[in-house]
Amino acid sequence: MIRPLLVACLAAALVWITAQNLALRAARTQLDQTLLLTARAVEAEVERLRSLPAVAAEDVRVRDALAGTGPLQAANTYLETVAVHAQAGELFLIDAQGETIAASNWNRAGSFVGENYAFRPYFQEAMATGQGRFYAIGVTTGVPGYFLSTRIDVSGTRGVLVVKLDLRALQEIWRAADADVALADENGVVFLSARPEWQYRALTRLDADVLARIAATRAYDGVMLGTTKALVTEPPDGINAEGKGWIARMAPMPATGWQVIAARSTGQLYIWSLGWAALAALGTLAIAAALKAAEQRRQIIALRLSQSERLEAMVIERTADLAREVDARSQAEVDLRAAQEALVHTEKMAALGRMSAAIVHEISQPLAAMEATLSAAELSVDHEDTATMTRLGKAHGMIRRMQRTTKHLKSFARKDVVELSLIDMGASVTAALDLVAPRLRDIGVVPDYNNPDKAVFVMAGAIRIEQVVVNLLLNAMDAIADVKDASIAISLTAQDGQARLCVRDTGVGIAEADLSLVGEPFTSTKLTGEGLGLGLAICKAILADFNGSVDIASTKGQGTQVTVTLPLAHQQKASAA
Repeated sequence: MIRPLLVACLAAALVWITAQNLALRAARTQLDQTLLLTARAVEAEVERLRSLPAVAAEDVRVRDALAGTGPLQAANTYLETVAVHAQAGELFLIDAQGETIAASNWNRAGSFVGENYAFRPYFQEAMATGQGRFYAIGVTTGVPGYFLSTRIDVSGTRGVLVVKLDLRALQEIWRAADADVALADENGVVFLSARPEWQYRALTRLDADVLARIAATRAYDGVMLGTTKALVTEPPDGINAEGKGWIARMAPMPATGWQVIAARSTGQLYIWSLGWAALAALGTLAIAAALKAAEQRRQIIALRLSQSERLEAMVIERTADLAREVDARSQAEVDLRAAQEALVHTEKMAALGRMSAAIVHEISQPLAAMEATLSAAELSVDHEDTATMTRLGKAHGMIRRMQRTTKHLKSFARKDVVELSLIDMGASVTAALDLVAPRLRDIGVVPDYNNPDKAVFVMAGAIRIEQVVVNLLLNAMDAIADVKDASIAISLTAQDGQARLCVRDTGVGIAEADLSLVGEPFTSTKLTGEGLGLGLAICKAILADFNGSVDIASTKGQGTQVTVTLPLAHQQKASAA
């Protein structure tokens, strides 16, 4: 179990790494798309009011108010009207000293009128270059906004017209849509974010000079930037940033000097990767289990084939004496009168049956004791003594063959209980071919099996029908063992309510005089004297239990055909009804 577990862990680790890399790559691609859409939305909102200060500054009421030649109330009313129609936050006019002289919120609490904003960068930049921009928290209202400013020159008098753009609506849209995005200023301070805990926090640690410069402009008045932790655990790698439980992509906005940040939680990505890793581990374990099961099945089949071969060798080796005795008795019976022959033969078979049972009973325990004694001897003998070990192995093998022989005799003598079930004879033939396949390979013969297109169902016992087919195949292989270019053909058909299995060989054949005897117990036609002569007798007994029969046709020197006939399953059901 250790090796499959190690392989499963390795597969899970590889899949986890691969899945995590793929997930991060896909997430960054989605974040890039989010960056593009967010940047365009912010730029569109800013560009909507970028020209408003310059356009409003051309109005005569604003210019007269700045020059001191017109009423300030007219400028206030005009700026209020423009702010409403343009959907701007606030619009206000500042003189050269930084004092607000007119504003769109002139008649509301927190009015900018009378306030001095000379310290604000948007005022200083506009006075110096003609244009200014700055994001900050309002020192008067406490409302954050983006300030766009334009310088006005009227008859030697200078001033600045400023529009305040409230971008909090974008922030609310992000939060409502679960868009995990944020905006950071040129110092890396996040001023708009879909995550409330990010707002007014720096991406990286700010040094003292930057904090002092921010404090001088009062950009984030009332916020203690120096006391909050940086958002990223490590400095950003180009456009990539990473914090505790999240990853992000960043892109600059040249028109504003800001950075757009699109973030995503890594928790779901890790869960997704772990899920794939778990599936990989389970799949690996399932494959290992399947391979293990296949290997065990192969070992079981090999064991069965080996047992069949050993049984056959034991029967051939240990029944030579019994075969000679049967031949002698058969020769003596020929001289008896015809009337007495059947009676004597019947009594002889009964005696042999009882004798077989007695022999099996008497020698089973001594054989088991001898086997145990030899096993103990093998353990005590020096394994380097190859001669002794070889002799012990041969003796051990002979005892096992004797045990198999007694088991075969016990099977013949015992009357089994007949159990019927619906079986497919084709499956039994295929299983029997698998069992004798090693023997077929040894003699170099490939049987010609005509497998029917449809299943041939009979009421019988699968294992016992398989035993019949194996016996017939073993007889056919014995018949062709010494014949050059011999062959074995098998056919299974269903006709006239009967299932017919034919096994044909081109072996030595059976003499006509022996045909009537081959089905009798302890009768064998093998020239070498091998075999107990029980194979066909057992086949006949098995088939009789299933209402079947076996017919043998043979020509000496040309071959033998054995035909097994069984009622089809539906025919038996009809007869029972």
